[in-house]
Amino acid sequence: MEAETPETLWNLMSLLFKPHPWHGIGIGRRAPAKVTCYIEIVPTDTVKFEIDKVCGYLKLDRPQKYSNFCPALYGFIPQTYCGDEVAEMCNQRTGRTDIVGDGDPLDICVLTEKEVMHGDIILEAIPIGGLRMIDGNEADDKIIAVLNNDAVYGEYEDLENAPFPVIERLRHYFLTYKDTPGSKKISEVTHVYNRKEAHEVIRRSIADYQERFGALAGLMQAAGMTKEPAER
Repeated sequence: MEAETPETLWNLMSLLFKPHPWHGIGIGRRAPAKVTCYIEIVPTDTVKFEIDKVCGYLKLDRPQKYSNFCPALYGFIPQTYCGDEVAEMCNQRTGRTDIVGDGDPLDICVLTEKEVMHGDIILEAIPIGGLRMIDGNEADDKIIAVLNNDAVYGEYEDLENAPFPVIERLRHYFLTYKDTPGSKKISEVTHVYNRKEAHEVIRRSIADYQERFGALAGLMQAAGMTKEPAER
């Protein structure tokens, strides 16, 4: 019997253990036009769930303070990171010089007519625009996408063509969902941008991820530990 190589052992482990949602799931071969998303929150959630970036499990972050609910599926794009490249774009667009990346994966909201009952799932989405959000002095962009092949929202090819109330509902949620007693951070949405700009933000977040985690990503890919979900 041949001795097991380290690569074989890593491949076996990738079959036996759940991939880390941030590092172990591929962004998708057609990114940024179509991306894989990991969903943390759905509109029926009354508490905010967030991925634990160390262990990869979904954790309860905090109860929602008010009765408002997230108007879309909400999560992040795997193998992205909001670092210097994303912050630089935010500084360029706002005319500021003090913006830094928030150090998290790139957030994404996914519009769909379907009722999804829980988070901790992956799906494919088509980015159509985004909100340029600044939290204190941190770039905290929210990419807005539609569920791949969605019967209603799938017709939106660019956020510029989406109904105004849809955008305003998202803007209101993100301007209020972090309100907590004693919080001194000021959140603002400076721009609503289109699909072309969303694609550039995603590209920059991929570059930031490679800069921050390139060595880790290379090891995981070489060992077959990064999984690309099947496209539909």
